[in-house]
Amino acid sequence: MDLHTSVPPTRLRTFAAGPLPVLVAAALWGTTGTAASFAPADPVSIGAATMGFGGLLLLALAGRSALTAARAAGPGLLLLGALAVAVYPLAFYTSMALAGVAIGTVVALGSAPVFAALLERWADGARLDGRWALAAALSVLGGALLITGGSREGGGDGSVLGVLLGLLAGATYVVYSWVAGRLMRRGHGSRAVLGALFGAGAAVLLPVLALTGGGLLRSTTGVLVAGYLALVPMGLAYVAFGAGLRRTPVRVATTLTLLEPLVAAVLGVVVVGERFGAQSWLGMALLLAGLVLAGTRRP
Repeated sequence: MDLHTSVPPTRLRTFAAGPLPVLVAAALWGTTGTAASFAPADPVSIGAATMGFGGLLLLALAGRSALTAARAAGPGLLLLGALAVAVYPLAFYTSMALAGVAIGTVVALGSAPVFAALLERWADGARLDGRWALAAALSVLGGALLITGGSREGGGDGSVLGVLLGLLAGATYVVYSWVAGRLMRRGHGSRAVLGALFGAGAAVLLPVLALTGGGLLRSTTGVLVAGYLALVPMGLAYVAFGAGLRRTPVRVATTLTLLEPLVAAVLGVVVVGERFGAQSWLGMALLLAGLVLAGTRRP
């Protein structure tokens, strides 16, 4: 079958320019939990190092254009985005430490489409189409099956707090994605916008790292893990995410990033040695179906 007769070129170009970079970013983000598990440090210092150093990297890549984007954003929007950037990694990594890598990841990313829809509906008056609703429902259901079908130990106050912090991570992730998308639609480049937001967020996170990161930075393994997290899931992934966000609505982008817990679960099986039953594999299939449905939406 001729590919050009079965899939319209416009659809392929739209997918390659928007959803595909978001999916690449989500896959790289899915490695964070496994990588962080090797670091001999508390989750707060890991989160502060990851997005603190990563924010400096994104600021350096953006150069002067980040200052232009920051001025255009204004103090209110810039502060909102920077605070969301700063809170997200602290909540996310602590959530994974308390509730488990997969649970923390799925709660944070699984709640994001709901938060994104509510924010876009309230702030932008966006209409929610049935295709997105079905994609989000399949993805969230798949994530829930993935977690409840696993063989992880958990329970107690730590897991409850971990879930609550995962929800906070999902909400703050949506806020800074929305701020970034808003600035990009005003004509600013993705590198400039992410450099401005994450550079401002780094100004908050690096002092946190200075207070909590002694154990992380004194260990060779800790430095290597922090370097990987800052360069790959932060630097490279957010460049790809920013490029995709220019052509993808926030509610769709946050649905696509549900690929992250799928990658995290697979790495848990292959690298960490975790085991999953039939229910969990069904959850992965539903999660993938939701991602495909969201990623192939009509332009």
